[in-house]
Amino acid sequence: MCKHQFGTDAADGSIDVAKGRQVLPKNVKATHYHLTLEPNLETFEYEGEVVIDLDVVDNSTSISLNTIDLKITSTKVTSGSHEITSSPDLSYDDDSQTTKISFDETIPANSKATLAIKFTGTLNNNMAGFYRSSYKAKDGSTKYLATTQMEPTDARRAFPCFDEPALKAKFTITLIADKHLTCLSNMDEASQTEVDSSISGGKKKAVTFNKTPLMSTYLLAFVVGELNVIETNNFRVPVRVYAPPDSNIEHGRFSLDLAARTLDFYEKTFNSPFPLPKMDMVAIPDFSAGAMENWGLITYRVVDLLFDEATSGASTKQRVAEVVQHELAHQWFGNLVTMDFWDGLWLNEGFATWMSWYSCNVFYPEWKVWQGYVTDNLANALGLDSLRSSHPIEVPVKRADEINQIFDAISYSKGSCVLRMISKYLGEETFMEGIRRYLKKHAFGNTQTGDLWAALSDASGKDVSSVMDIWTKNVGYPVVSVTEDPSSSSIKVKQNRFLRTADVKPEEDKTLYPIFLGLRTKSGVDEDLTFSERETSFKLNNLDFFKLNADHSGIYRTSYTPERLEKLGIAAKEGLLTVEDRAGMIADAGALAASGYQSTSGILSLLESFKSEPEFVVWDEITGRIGALRAAWVFEDETVKDALKKFQRDLTSDKAHELGWTFKDTDGQIEQQFKALMFGSAGAVGDEKIKSAAFEMFEKFKNGDRSAIHPNLRSSIYAIVLTYGGDAEYDAILNEYRTATTSNERNTALRAIGRAKKQELIQRTLQLPLSDEVKGQDIYLPLGGLRAHKEGILELWQWCTEHWDELEKKLPPGLTMLGTVVSICTSSFTTLEHRQRIIDFFGQRKTKGFDQSLAQSLDAIKAKASWIERDSEDVKEWLRQHDYLN
Repeated sequence: MCKHQFGTDAADGSIDVAKGRQVLPKNVKATHYHLTLEPNLETFEYEGEVVIDLDVVDNSTSISLNTIDLKITSTKVTSGSHEITSSPDLSYDDDSQTTKISFDETIPANSKATLAIKFTGTLNNNMAGFYRSSYKAKDGSTKYLATTQMEPTDARRAFPCFDEPALKAKFTITLIADKHLTCLSNMDEASQTEVDSSISGGKKKAVTFNKTPLMSTYLLAFVVGELNVIETNNFRVPVRVYAPPDSNIEHGRFSLDLAARTLDFYEKTFNSPFPLPKMDMVAIPDFSAGAMENWGLITYRVVDLLFDEATSGASTKQRVAEVVQHELAHQWFGNLVTMDFWDGLWLNEGFATWMSWYSCNVFYPEWKVWQGYVTDNLANALGLDSLRSSHPIEVPVKRADEINQIFDAISYSKGSCVLRMISKYLGEETFMEGIRRYLKKHAFGNTQTGDLWAALSDASGKDVSSVMDIWTKNVGYPVVSVTEDPSSSSIKVKQNRFLRTADVKPEEDKTLYPIFLGLRTKSGVDEDLTFSERETSFKLNNLDFFKLNADHSGIYRTSYTPERLEKLGIAAKEGLLTVEDRAGMIADAGALAASGYQSTSGILSLLESFKSEPEFVVWDEITGRIGALRAAWVFEDETVKDALKKFQRDLTSDKAHELGWTFKDTDGQIEQQFKALMFGSAGAVGDEKIKSAAFEMFEKFKNGDRSAIHPNLRSSIYAIVLTYGGDAEYDAILNEYRTATTSNERNTALRAIGRAKKQELIQRTLQLPLSDEVKGQDIYLPLGGLRAHKEGILELWQWCTEHWDELEKKLPPGLTMLGTVVSICTSSFTTLEHRQRIIDFFGQRKTKGFDQSLAQSLDAIKAKASWIERDSEDVKEWLRQHDYLN
């Protein structure tokens, strides 16, 4: 890893000139923190003291470190046995979130020093740093616990520190709390003593934890509160699940057992022992992300850790498994070996995402997760990366306030797709050998992307970086256009930048990607066929049957002639294409139609030809594509919208009736999800038999029979009865949100509530997000359902503009939630007039912290507007010819 020289310790030393990053001066290096914290769960204040051992690198008359929203009450700098007087005035720089401590003497280079700081802070309710989380006790009172979320740059909200991923140190944590409370941190408990509280004056316990290994500040964690626990000894070290008293701790059993098995599997797969003495996983009632991989103390949203088989569907089980395995992969990839700065975030997130799918496939082969990868991870990556406002996988990050915006489908999904692509190129075992070498060489250190490529090159003997740098350092991906020359039995392939807005400029189309063609013919798949030129030709034995991007592990779209697409549709029926091929082919055709490479009538005909398709994943893509078309046409003429509904009904009803909507114990994971998908898809567009069944089940459920609605159907039934029902259905589902016993049941109700179209009910829904009834972490849930109809989309935007000041206050721009809400409130529009209104509104306001989400919404609207203008008549004509439109 290349090291840069910095100025000594002046303020101008806080810019990394080589990379333009805003970073701390490097005149001192922290080696160990002893941090003591005493939170007060009544006043939401806390007192803290941190003693930091420092190596002095350069002659120093000041020390700068990161702080935000902390009140420093005293500082003391000691060098050897000599106390150095610190200045009474500290200088704080709000822009760089740093406090500078200046002193009169010079501490010489190559010496040791100690910095002791006493401070106070607030247990905020923004789900960042050291914060408070609430839950309802059995007596109806509100109880609190204190917890943390440090990633990416919020350790500085909890205590003064050198808050950059490369500035690893060791930590000894002491928590002071009431004796009945559980105290947790990254390591196991070393000692417990009785102390006098500096806050309340009474007796409390001081729990000190063993010293951590070298680690980054963003992975530090502590939790103080009333918690129940279950434990397993099925792994080499204890594994535990904790949850507040309002949750049923036994619902953590699935995650607990899976975690023990996964840790064992990862140790063997990586040939690297898990280096901590325990693994704790905690369900936190207020949590901004899905989960956080803190070393040895992973924190989760309740719904992503606790799983109740009796009230949760098959898709929920798969989500929990993937989240648990994702966070545990981070214990090695991210925690043991850490990116040197945030532009390498994808190293953490891309790998953990890929590894969760890899391990899920090993543990649950019957789930066939790699099939779903095409319609999930690859689809997410290609969707976002088709916008001009996307970013490279390795995105230059300069400042703390830019970091949250890159926790997106590029870092996670595209990152994992790149790893899947390289694992197929090298072979899975060679790829894993490279990973083992990478982890061994860089354990407890920091890396850049090049270090991973070097390890994979070392294991494979191939020049990996020359192939992969192009994929990670450039934005976007290509569309490969295929034309055929029957006279020579050859195909010509040409690559160009793919943009959903279909307006690629010449200067945006200069990158030539190394493309793994994965050519499938009747004789098998040629994995060695690659091209990295603008265009080239390949000779085939014959042109009877061929398909590029076998199993869709390549990150590109393929554009065939209409004739070839028709032949591929026939090949699908003949069993010549895998599930991934069929789903990926539909995804490509849909995306190409939406962006003007092909006609929308072509994709409608292709979808119609798949009515007899037998596989869930392919139907997931089919229903997604018709859903995307209907969403783009949401503000168009009602007769056309009704015709598209009829088409969806015609497409899905037979399969839905064939599968049925009763569930047996023998139904597998995929079968359960398939039945639920088809029931919901046909029911949403008014299939009478399904509508009738949904209302019948809901009536029994409303009258107290909780078994009347199977968990797999709950969200679909709520959507159907809210779409076609009225006040009574709305009241019942709102009551379910208020009274259900598990977070999953409550969330399902809250997600659905916006489906009601009646003006008065829309207004009731819009009163929820900013009320005390909905937690800050769930503010987006009631908004989502409103995007299903034009009335909701319009009212949602109106609500956003009227409550903007309140939203900004409740969701600080530096955190991710505001960007999510902006995206939900804007991205469903479809006209340039709507787009201009959004530009006008935000043109008068600061967009720092969510400018990327906003740009992506505006791009998406522009793409839909172009699609409608281009293909509106084409769609009408197809619907007329197929008797859906009179």
